[in-house]
Amino acid sequence: MGQSVKRADFDQYMVPCYSPMAMILTKGKGSLVWDQQGTEYIDFAGGIAVSSLGHCHPVMVNALQQQSQKLWHVSNIMTNEPALRLAKRLTELSFAEKVFFANSGAEANEAALKLARRYALENFGEQKNEIIAFKQGFHGRTFFTVTVGGQPSYSEGFGPKPQEITHLPYNDLETLSQHISDKTCAVMMEPLQGEGGIIDAEPQFLAGVKALCEQHNALLIFDEVQTGNGRTGAFYAYQACGVTPDILTTAKSLGGGFPIAAMMTTSNIAKHLTPGTHGTTYGGNALACAVAEAVINETSKPEVLSGVMVRQQWFERELEKLNNQYQLFENIRGRGLLLGAVLNEQWQGRAVDIMNAAAEQGVLILVAGSNVLRFTPSLIIDEQQIINGVAKLGDAIAKLIEVESVKHAESV
Repeated sequence: MGQSVKRADFDQYMVPCYSPMAMILTKGKGSLVWDQQGTEYIDFAGGIAVSSLGHCHPVMVNALQQQSQKLWHVSNIMTNEPALRLAKRLTELSFAEKVFFANSGAEANEAALKLARRYALENFGEQKNEIIAFKQGFHGRTFFTVTVGGQPSYSEGFGPKPQEITHLPYNDLETLSQHISDKTCAVMMEPLQGEGGIIDAEPQFLAGVKALCEQHNALLIFDEVQTGNGRTGAFYAYQACGVTPDILTTAKSLGGGFPIAAMMTTSNIAKHLTPGTHGTTYGGNALACAVAEAVINETSKPEVLSGVMVRQQWFERELEKLNNQYQLFENIRGRGLLLGAVLNEQWQGRAVDIMNAAAEQGVLILVAGSNVLRFTPSLIIDEQQIINGVAKLGDAIAKLIEVESVKHAESV
């Protein structure tokens, strides 16, 4: 029996780079979770787009249990069966011919950026080293990836940054066309910005980025850490865009909750990462790969992918009802089950307040900046849970309005 823990233990023992809510979750099943007191919550957050099959789905549990009795980990001096099966499956589900496994989206993006620089160096020379990324983009928390990400607040305060990285406005093809040159080795982007506010790439922008990359012999890197593995209704978002990247990164829902990531590319590009040029201790771990294989075999089913689009309609219907009642949102945007509700002028800057109030009413949501509520639930969440969860969000809004009214009355 483990010793009892309380929220204050976080403040006492853990590095304060997070500020978690008051509750401590102890159990999950499907799209429901429970805390230490037995309070039930509907989970619209999904571990930040991770829990693609919800909590403790039988295919995940079975895969983990079976593999746990066979083999957990070996070094990359050798290989293992789950890693080989998963790599093969990922190539069947995408453009990719080669796969590199890592443990997180940041690590997959680090590998992609290193590969792009290496590819350019060996094919065109050391002067071709510029990486173009986009403002409000997010690519991870390693020093390289956080610098490539287009949110300065995440990268400032750590000393000199990696060089030859340029940030341009998202969905602005004219600016990109004026800046990109033969010194550019790669353009890195999310096909739908997540942390930056749930902003979709315009089709002509994506097509233009691809054409400019081809014109200047630059690699196009799609960060699909958040959009991948069924989240947008296509297995990878690029597959519904008509634009194929040269390198793709995937993580989050790849393992459904078990840490795993992958960098995927073509054989011609992959050959530049020769033995010794890159590596990882845990990447390709047998347990992680066994779970991920089970997850993607489930999430790639046509009925699951089509069901994501149906669930988007359910969410949008309920959020529109909520908006009609409380006049909260300027619009609802996103794709599939990566949705953002953009707060209107009256509610500007209140996203975190709403998120916290929602938790008190029994529904877990996310934010994407200070003005966008973000919803990334299980891909198989049922309709009644969506209805109930948005109703709880409505209760939270009503409570906020009530508190504001009391404060206003007291101040008069």
